[in-house]
Amino acid sequence: MKLDLTTAPSPEDAKTLSEGLRSFNQAAIGEKATAEAELGFSVFARDDDGVVIGGLRATCFWDTLHVECTWLSEEARGQGTGTALLAAAERFAVQHGFEQALLETTTWQARPFYEKLGYEVVATLPNYPKGHAMHLLRKLLVDRAEEA
Repeated sequence: MKLDLTTAPSPEDAKTLSEGLRSFNQAAIGEKATAEAELGFSVFARDDDGVVIGGLRATCFWDTLHVECTWLSEEARGQGTGTALLAAAERFAVQHGFEQALLETTTWQARPFYEKLGYEVVATLPNYPKGHAMHLLRKLLVDRAEEA
């Protein structure tokens, strides 16, 4: 065996890794593991001149909306923009059959904001980064009692 650490893998090697993991996952959970089941999207908030003043990037897979990043400019904060961005993402996810949302935030970011919107901390990783913590938050988007 030879190890090859690289910061620039070839497209072929990266594809081999992704396809290998996808195949392994598919054997365990079926078609939910396929790349076609992933749905990436962004939501942007723009000012009257069309300039981006905030946004959200997410991917939906495995019955879950994964919020990858959210950002608001200083002037957009406290104006309901973040609430509107998350609500739009959650509606989109539900319309496409996804049942829950996951996101990460750190101690200096927006944990209280997310909790106010119904997200619950399900895990905390201390000292990530050192002196701080990373929180994983979850929100059910579909009331499973309604489905019964």
